Amino acid sequence: MRRPLTFVLHTMIGLVLAGMAAAAVSPAEPYGLRVKHDLIIGAPPQRVWAAIGRVGAWWNSGHTISGDAANLRLDLEPGGCFCERFPGGGGAHRMVVTVVEPGKFLTLSGALGPPEEEGAPSGRLMFTLAPSAGGTRLTVTFEGGGWATNGFKEWSAPVDRVLGEQSARLKRYVETGRPD
Repeated sequence: MRRPLTFVLHTMIGLVLAGMAAAAVSPAEPYGLRVKHDLIIGAPPQRVWAAIGRVGAWWNSGHTISGDAANLRLDLEPGGCFCERFPGGGGAHRMVVTVVEPGKFLTLSGALGPPEEEGAPSGRLMFTLAPSAGGTRLTVTFEGGGWATNGFKEWSAPVDRVLGEQSARLKRYVETGRPD
């Protein structure tokens, strides 16, 4: 089993490494950061929404504690869990679903990534879906803040890379049935 810091760093790095329509990293402040990716997915919003809920099918296994994305689950309902089972027992509660508007909007709240080992960080991961001429415009935004020994500037690039990679994997999964 990997340490949580490795999970978070890999999760954040993995989210960005594939082709996106647009990416934006707001200047990181000592207290937090914001990263946003916009992309067009060649499928209707309801199909993209359903795929988001099958997180274990598109998430990069390298960004898990167990080493296998099939151990992830995301319950698309208020209070739902973005969780990971560990082989042999136990698991991790990564984030909780706080806002659900099926086919349109999803917010998860909690700690995610290496900053979670820094004390009491909090984060918000948002998926916004809208019909588009090419299918669905998906905006994936991560906002994180809290205590970090050296602030959040060092986390901006890794968070951006991971968010971009995971978003691109979701796009490929929806369009081709395979995230790679």
